[in-house]
Amino acid sequence: TFAQNDEFVKAMQGQLTALNQDLDKLSAKIDSSSDAVKAEAKPKLQALRDQATKLNQQLADASNATESTWDGVKADSKKAYDSLANSFTEARQWVSDKIAP
Repeated sequence: TFAQNDEFVKAMQGQLTALNQDLDKLSAKIDSSSDAVKAEAKPKLQALRDQATKLNQQLADASNATESTWDGVKADSKKAYDSLANSFTEARQWVSDKIAP
């Protein structure tokens, strides 16, 4: 409900912060790999960062949502987070496949 707007935004921002931290760790792991892996990974990492920026903007919009726009904004934010989380999982798997532990 709209009354839970602040709680939702805080929870989503917490999840986004955690995902950004994981993305930084993944980026560091890639930085210590071969030039070929770095070159291939760079656009993938940028796409993830772009998705994170988009989600951050959607969360800003969510915190400014009105009662009439809340349901749409909330759904869009959830969808953006799910897409980012799925993309991150795929990127993590890609890194695992490319870089020996």
